[in-house]
Amino acid sequence: MHAREIPNLISIGRILLIAPVVWCLFVGRFDYALLLFAVAGFSDALDGFLAKRFGWQSGLGAILDPIADKMLLVSCYVVLVVLDLIPVALTVVVILRDVLIVIGAIVYHYKIEAFDPSPSMISKVNTTFQIMLVIVVVAAQDVLPVPNLLLQFFLWGVWLTTIISGLAYLWVWGKRAHQVRREDINR
Repeated sequence: MHAREIPNLISIGRILLIAPVVWCLFVGRFDYALLLFAVAGFSDALDGFLAKRFGWQSGLGAILDPIADKMLLVSCYVVLVVLDLIPVALTVVVILRDVLIVIGAIVYHYKIEAFDPSPSMISKVNTTFQIMLVIVVVAAQDVLPVPNLLLQFFLWGVWLTTIISGLAYLWVWGKRAHQVRREDINR
């Protein structure tokens, strides 16, 4: 093993944390679920820091890291819906946005040009809101006192940023695709 593989191993570790987080949520151990979710969040920050700081970025890491993040978030959202702690419609919108982004990225990559997977600022804000909603909802289950206003803030924040970021991706990719096609015609 080489040191440059450490970020990828951390991402794999985050994927392995999904099952214990989901299990803790299902059995009502919200305190442990919150702790494990925090460990997963820290691991996300750590693998990103190590990859950037030491130049340990890799093609595998560029795919593995966001997949680990999405698997964790989607798993938590689905469980929170099953436990009737967040709205089904919100989870459908969150998952639909992610599916559309993946499909759009694949189509863009093969039909237009190589796809740049760098997330937009609104997408980063959206991910932050999605993470914070999980934390606040889980913490509100007798782990920590959470004001309802804070819960509503993140709930509506996820709705808003999910819709805006999804539309932003469509706009940016559509505009760029139009430019590339126009350049091809003018050649």
